[in-house]
Amino acid sequence: MVAALAADPAVAAVYAGARRPVPGDGKVIPFAFDLTNEASIAAAFTAMEADGPLDLIFVATGVLHAGDRLRPEKTFRSLDPAALTESYAINAIGPALIAKHGLPRLAKGRKAVFAALSARVGSISDNNLGGWHSYRAAKAALNQLLRTMAIELAGRNPTASVLALHPGTVDTGLSKPFQSGYGAGSGKRLQSPEEAASALLSVIDARGPAHSGGLYAWDNAAIPY
Repeated sequence: MVAALAADPAVAAVYAGARRPVPGDGKVIPFAFDLTNEASIAAAFTAMEADGPLDLIFVATGVLHAGDRLRPEKTFRSLDPAALTESYAINAIGPALIAKHGLPRLAKGRKAVFAALSARVGSISDNNLGGWHSYRAAKAALNQLLRTMAIELAGRNPTASVLALHPGTVDTGLSKPFQSGYGAGSGKRLQSPEEAASALLSVIDARGPAHSGGLYAWDNAAIPY
């Protein structure tokens, strides 16, 4: 996402925040922050104030598995309070805190977007397989938070939008343990990070205030909650 935005001549600057900052280069301004530490999120937005309002805030955080302490559950008998707490903290609470401090920074009077990576498996109506309890529930919580914020933002900033985005299955560490069914002839699409970034930016370009609060896939299809 950082590379795609930096390559866009219409983009003036890209603030790229991560636990370990990405290298700065030209338009890219790196900074470190901790998704689970609200003070670090607030400090990051304060540091950006001098450059004026933001046109796009994109939250690309999430966790599905983390060694032995967090794994996708196959049954409710595997539910663990610590794993549930970690999943909610990273997949729902962290993005919500970024929205808390970021939504007031969105530009007014022109298109502005707050977008966060969600997942199709967070859709309750689309859940026909079960399993992955903590990840599904945390992403469903994120969807509800974004929907609720979109309703409030519509009255405060009518030209701004809040979007939940499903990137599809992307060839990253998050999906690596679950890629066995994506070989040739499977009919399933495994996207590169570059392909996913381009697709998601196209969705952001195509959607506006009338779509705020919705969940949309990488191919711009709406996904029911």
